[in-house]
Amino acid sequence: MTRVIDTGQALVDLVIEVPDLPVRGGNVMAQTETRYAGGSVNILLAAARAGVRGVLAGAHGTGPNGDLIRSALSAEDVAISPEPVAGVDTGLCVVLVEPGGERTFITTLGAERQISIESLQTSDPQAGDLITVTGYSLLEPTAGPLLRWLAQIADVGAQVIFDPGAVFADLPQRVRNQMLASTAVWTSNAEEAAGATGLADPGAAAEKLRDMLPAGGVAIVRDGERGCYLNTGAGTERIAGFPQRAVDTNGAGDAHTGALAAELALGADWHTAAHRANVAGAIKVTRKGPATAPTRAEVDDFLAGAAAN
Repeated sequence: MTRVIDTGQALVDLVIEVPDLPVRGGNVMAQTETRYAGGSVNILLAAARAGVRGVLAGAHGTGPNGDLIRSALSAEDVAISPEPVAGVDTGLCVVLVEPGGERTFITTLGAERQISIESLQTSDPQAGDLITVTGYSLLEPTAGPLLRWLAQIADVGAQVIFDPGAVFADLPQRVRNQMLASTAVWTSNAEEAAGATGLADPGAAAEKLRDMLPAGGVAIVRDGERGCYLNTGAGTERIAGFPQRAVDTNGAGDAHTGALAAELALGADWHTAAHRANVAGAIKVTRKGPATAPTRAEVDDFLAGAAAN
């Protein structure tokens, strides 16, 4: 069975709701504080809830944060291929969430940064598998092992889905070129696409990104509640979104990526996969917590309701 294999960082999100961000040197009183399994967990649970087997190939720690990651994945039958990193805990991401759902991140580094070619290879990628990669893995010390591993498995027949994050535009050109050479699918938000292409228009950015990928590559640019732009090489198509009242946007892009990967793994065409991923992202922003992507049945119900209206 085709799997979604995630190579990124499973982190613990310490989510703190604040009325606004403090000024530098200032203070603000938080309304709530909650710990969640996040990062790569968001993508893998989104894929699992859409009906596809997931595997965490990234590193994880041995302390309480690592325990939370393992518990969250195990609860939804997501596998973890490497052994935990001995004596080091998983890192923490402090997420400040403002009214309206906007979020600000502060991330510590932990066991999730201790990957190797050997640890990644424990996932044993096969033809048809979908390998999700985040641009945050292209920072050291994870960039070297990841890029070498991707080059080694180039002939396996697995497809790489790359979500670049905000860091991609500032990476060395050599690293960007290496990553793009391994990428079958680019999926990012409009701001990240603009950083990579210099084009503010997300449709135009999708077209340029498609040209930056190897033959057969596909570019998807998310544009918030407006949906996303899809370029498969035959022009750019805008796929409408589903505006919602957002309560928490943390993990919305991950929900979109996980749902997209799952739909492709299940054999959906590009339009259908992107359309259903838009729904997954729309539902997620109405829920608090990062790993709150909907199930397949919830997406079906949402679409049925939208069609009835």
